[in-house]
Amino acid sequence: MSASTATRIRVEPLTCALGAELIGVNLSDASRDEGLFAEINALLLKHKVLFLRDQTMSRAEHVAFARRFGELEDHPVAGSDPENPGLVRIYKSPEAPNDRYENSWHTDATWREKPPMGCVLRCVECPPVGGDTMWANMALAYENLPANVKTQIAGLRARHSIECTFGAAMPIEKRLALKALYPDAEHPVVRTHPQTGEKVLFVNGFTTHFTNFHTPDNVRVGQDFTQGTSGLLQYLISQAMIPEYQVRWRWKPNTVAIWDNRCTQHYAVMDYPPCHRKMERAGIMGDTPF
Repeated sequence: MSASTATRIRVEPLTCALGAELIGVNLSDASRDEGLFAEINALLLKHKVLFLRDQTMSRAEHVAFARRFGELEDHPVAGSDPENPGLVRIYKSPEAPNDRYENSWHTDATWREKPPMGCVLRCVECPPVGGDTMWANMALAYENLPANVKTQIAGLRARHSIECTFGAAMPIEKRLALKALYPDAEHPVVRTHPQTGEKVLFVNGFTTHFTNFHTPDNVRVGQDFTQGTSGLLQYLISQAMIPEYQVRWRWKPNTVAIWDNRCTQHYAVMDYPPCHRKMERAGIMGDTPF
């Protein structure tokens, strides 16, 4: 890496938990500059989510930059740009008021056997006020769990479902067809980040239940199972809601967010009146959580 490459990015951390704004860098350049991309990738591993203003790149440049991290994936429900496979268009409009909900803490596509390793999201158009997005550091959430909870969840596994989330509003035939294409995935409740080695609390809004909780160690009678498993799962999912683990970002057109999907959750704040909010996201294929 050249000295000029190493010094042209100014890094402004946004909270003590995660998030940094990068100033003085163009992602279109990073799609072609190996040294610049390597520096951005290192900053992503450190800060978990990066933000950049004034990125006037084309859709092709957006895709080219995201592909530096790995191959891109299409989404089975959200529409992609036909000329740029893997670039998912998340468009909200005042004409479709019932298509606005997405305000749930989640990690993208954990219903896949191999969830995305990360995403590159660009704002095309947004409300003048409102429509922020929040991220939470789930490695920090795991680190701060009480010791007895860490002991209890060590070795636990859980199911993640597209059927009961994206499929919930579909007619039953379409919902079952969606599940047939994407059967529920099973992941460890605590995963290990493959690059940093951090332990990460890996349950979210797509998680439906534990798959190996009902053992003699945990269950004496049925009440232990029905109450114990649901209460523990909701407690773990709720950790993303703790403000000390979060960063909140206010969008403007041509702003880009890059996040590590392996160790974060995010939440699109639906606090604005019906209007246009157009976001374009490239999701990068990941590996099997362990």
